[in-house]
Amino acid sequence: MSDDRGGSGEFMAGFIVGGLVGAVLGLLFAPQSGEETRRELRERGIELKDSAEDWAEEALRRSEELSAEALRLQEQARRIMEEQRGRVEEAMEEGREAAAQKKEELLTKLGEERTRRAKA
Repeated sequence: MSDDRGGSGEFMAGFIVGGLVGAVLGLLFAPQSGEETRRELRERGIELKDSAEDWAEEALRRSEELSAEALRLQEQARRIMEEQRGRVEEAMEEGREAAAQKKEELLTKLGEERTRRAKA
């Protein structure tokens, strides 16, 4: 998917405005009858309307694609976050168990030391 960040939208707007200006200037300076000029204006208007509709359809399609991509990325981020949360919880539990085991070892050694000193 390309990432032109709205460049085609700006291009289409410029294309439409340029087309209108060009059509009007061309018709104003062309040696034609009034009826011919009106027909030309009507045809150019239809062409520009069709171009604008095509551009709008493309913009809608792209916005739908981007929306779907955003949802996919959101779901991926949620899965990663859940996975990391599980790892953190597991590490915390292992830390608690190691601390409890170390505490028991130290209490046992302390008890043994007290017993040894009491006998001495």
